[in-house]
Amino acid sequence: MQRCRSCDVISKQETRGARIHHTGSASGKHASVRGGYSKRRHLERGGVSKPVKMTITSGLLISARECSQAGHKRNTQRWDLCPEDIKAATDSLIARVQKVYDDIGSLSIENVSVENTLRALAHAKLDYASSRHVLDFPQFVCPSKEVRSASTEADKKLSEFDVELSMRGDVFERLRALQPQNSLLPEEKRFLDRLVLLGQRKGLHLSKDTQEEIKRTSKLISELSIEFNQNLNEDNTYLTFSERELGGLADSYLNSLEKTEEGRFKVTLEYPHYYPLMKRCHNPETRRKMEAAFHSRCKEVNTAILEQLIQLRAKVADLLGYSNHANYVLGINMAKNASNVSDFLDKFHESLKPVGMKERKYILALKKRECLMRGLHFDGKINAWDLSYYMNQVEQCKFAVNKDKLIEYFPLDVVTEGLFGIYQDLLGLTFAEVQHAHVWHEHVKLYSACDSETGEEIGQFYMDLHPREGKYGHAACFGLQPGCRGPDGNRRLPVAAMVANFTKPRKGWPSLLQHHEVETYFHEFGHVMHEICSKTTFSEFSGTQVETDFVEVPSQMLENWVWEKEPLRRMSRHYKDGTSIPDQLLDKLIASRVANTGLMNLRQVVLSKVDQSLHSSSCADTAEVFAKHCQEILGVPATPGTNMTASFSHLAGGYDGQYYSYLWSEVYSMDIFFSRFKKEGIMNPEVGKEYRRVILEAGGSLDGTDMLRSFLGRAPRQDAFFQCKGLIGSRDTQTA
Repeated sequence: MQRCRSCDVISKQETRGARIHHTGSASGKHASVRGGYSKRRHLERGGVSKPVKMTITSGLLISARECSQAGHKRNTQRWDLCPEDIKAATDSLIARVQKVYDDIGSLSIENVSVENTLRALAHAKLDYASSRHVLDFPQFVCPSKEVRSASTEADKKLSEFDVELSMRGDVFERLRALQPQNSLLPEEKRFLDRLVLLGQRKGLHLSKDTQEEIKRTSKLISELSIEFNQNLNEDNTYLTFSERELGGLADSYLNSLEKTEEGRFKVTLEYPHYYPLMKRCHNPETRRKMEAAFHSRCKEVNTAILEQLIQLRAKVADLLGYSNHANYVLGINMAKNASNVSDFLDKFHESLKPVGMKERKYILALKKRECLMRGLHFDGKINAWDLSYYMNQVEQCKFAVNKDKLIEYFPLDVVTEGLFGIYQDLLGLTFAEVQHAHVWHEHVKLYSACDSETGEEIGQFYMDLHPREGKYGHAACFGLQPGCRGPDGNRRLPVAAMVANFTKPRKGWPSLLQHHEVETYFHEFGHVMHEICSKTTFSEFSGTQVETDFVEVPSQMLENWVWEKEPLRRMSRHYKDGTSIPDQLLDKLIASRVANTGLMNLRQVVLSKVDQSLHSSSCADTAEVFAKHCQEILGVPATPGTNMTASFSHLAGGYDGQYYSYLWSEVYSMDIFFSRFKKEGIMNPEVGKEYRRVILEAGGSLDGTDMLRSFLGRAPRQDAFFQCKGLIGSRDTQTA
């Protein structure tokens, strides 16, 4: 989701996953990963909350001990299952949910009722959503490779079961029999209508032979998608370089690297290693080797998987009567069809073209000058391994942002304290660390979130912030338990996890964040808040279970706080002496938000159009499609022999045909920020609480458009979006 901001060569959407998805959910839609199974009570459960003191706007200190502590026992997640436990629990969960579906399917049509069908199904879905994640989440975070493998196999089995559930024609017919009911509450009617719609989108109105073909193909799609991402998670490629080959990199970076027996530095392809090198290393050959390796991760195996996925998705779309997969998945999004997405991307592309041309010309001049100064051959073009490096120089030359100095003011602990304080004050919450919590790794922390006025616990969240072998390599929010009503009518405690890969503290150096990492932190934590603030009736609508092209709106909107002076001061202090960022440096940072606007956003257009192209076809050469769009739109060729799409996890993680959603959502997120928060106060608690109530608590129980109209008091507009991009002068205010 490309904002006008720091100069990463690739978008943050490649470096993070806003949320994690299953590709074959029981709902028939790409649902956020959920789950958690507790067969026996864990002895460590029931720890007490440790106070987390935060400075609030008035200057007073508050203690999270004020929170009610009784609720955290409702977090049923456990993380000590061995492979055999995972297998047994998976089979038990499937059997339990299967029985409910069988019971509903065996009802005679005339005996169908809201209680024995709709509510019974809702309770089963809640059980499934609450009991799943402890089985399929460990594949992303568990230190044990054996457990990760068992979790992956559980995910495959559950994903196949998702397909089976979504193809239950007997349950579908009984749901349709309920539709004439006129006594349903609004969210009940929405739930019923959604289930019927999803059944139709699975072809349950078609012949049995066609349904079986769709089922077989959907199961294969789920299995291949899981394998695609497993390959990336298990990749442990590294390159070695001498100190001379790493010229230009700070001592803090070099001190974070392991060395070989020969004394060479080991540089992995994990983000804390890759991106700083690509931005700062003077040696173009080092950058070339790293970029080629990074965009060749799992190239052979994942290219084959992705190209097979494209064919299989096109096949299912054809069986269902759609012209292509893109039009199929877009049918339940805000955009509605591929033509609207194409128009949106084309208009944005046209606005950015002249800006991109100017930026390429300037970068080429920077490269020519540096080649002359360093005695390097000037080849007269911008290569893929040049882009991050010279975009970083643009910030230094045009905005004089000293990244080496800036990073010293963003130690992770200070950023976390400031981020927590801002979110607490804005949304009316209080966070407390849960002591002696049951977690999957010693570096993971669990927090309780309470309403600051009532003291009621509203949710819990885990924080897993540093890289390790076998861990999910991006930044993402994982929903673990939904925040909805249970069978007893009481709200269930939502639980989420934020997973990131920020630099580890090492050899006397604290974990220091680049500003773009602070932005990523704010973004993913925005998803966490969306998950735990949810107050829906049904798990189907809990948290981030909204339209895919709306799901990024809440988290993108909150990124704006890392470009405002007051919040930046709250989340920064020098790691040595605790001093504040100098005003001059802070002003330069904020001014740099529009740096590289053209190229950064053109990169987003490239990725969105690549995704649309691949999923508007029945087959594709993925490397060729990516190279074509890179050259035509970005004006920078893809490195021969690489294939970025083989590591583009969004294409196998729920954003297939929907990557445009990041730009589409940003239209709305900017409108929310500039129209309400910027006008009424970025730390205005009344606006923040209204935002929590109207946008976050509603989850997917309302359409995104309706939530926007309610919060904005009008139809959304595009002018704030173009203002942020630095393009407002050439655009009139438009209704989105």
